[in-house]
Amino acid sequence: MRLGYEEDAVNAALTTLIELGYIDDATFADLHVARRAGKRGPQALAAELAARGVDRELVRAAVGRFDAGAQVRMAASLVRREVGPTLPASYQELLAKHGGRLLRRGYSQSVASAACRAVWEGEEDHSPGA
Repeated sequence: MRLGYEEDAVNAALTTLIELGYIDDATFADLHVARRAGKRGPQALAAELAARGVDRELVRAAVGRFDAGAQVRMAASLVRREVGPTLPASYQELLAKHGGRLLRRGYSQSVASAACRAVWEGEEDHSPGA
């Protein structure tokens, strides 16, 4: 008995909520990724979901919908906002400062590099590894 409720009553209530669709980890994971993808990369999103107790397979599925092209576009958008109208003196300076920030936000090295390259070259999109 926790907080005055019988375990059977709690389990029955949870079962009802699951059946009615009020508790759905897959939907929660998808919505979390959609909401936070503009600020965090897949690694950070996966960690956030895992910390909330979402099953690994559900995490993998939700984060897997966040394709590489979308990651680069979102990461480049973050870099453009941080850089403002004036680019650093060199690509290496841009990559060192803003690429590191992207890595800390959960983006991969290839996505961070592609995003910085896209910003440096003034492109809207730049494929990872290109």
